[in-house]
Amino acid sequence: MSAVSDFDRMYENFNARRIDEVLALMHPDVDWPNGWEDGFNPGIPAIRDYWTRKWAAIDLSVVPVAINDNDAGRVTVRIHQTVKDLSGKVLGDEEHNHIYEVQGGLIRSMEFRQ
Repeated sequence: MSAVSDFDRMYENFNARRIDEVLALMHPDVDWPNGWEDGFNPGIPAIRDYWTRKWAAIDLSVVPVAINDNDAGRVTVRIHQTVKDLSGKVLGDEEHNHIYEVQGGLIRSMEFRQ
């Protein structure tokens, strides 16, 4: 993954619910946090299931504000996240950091930080 273009496209695809395009950027043994229910989602099938459940329950938009590639296999993306219920009521509107570990050009893990 090249930091800016691939990560911008990844978030665009996530927001458009193009799950296969996003999952194609993941390492087969990816470890993904479950910020909605707690815990982690190990592997692509678990992430697919998690996102499918999440999108059926809430309307989530995640937009990158800044992308910092430290050239050491870690990329920090400052994001603006808006969470709405399915009727459109805003439940959350805040910024967080997503910190990615990239291995062999694929996302190996991600963590949330306030």
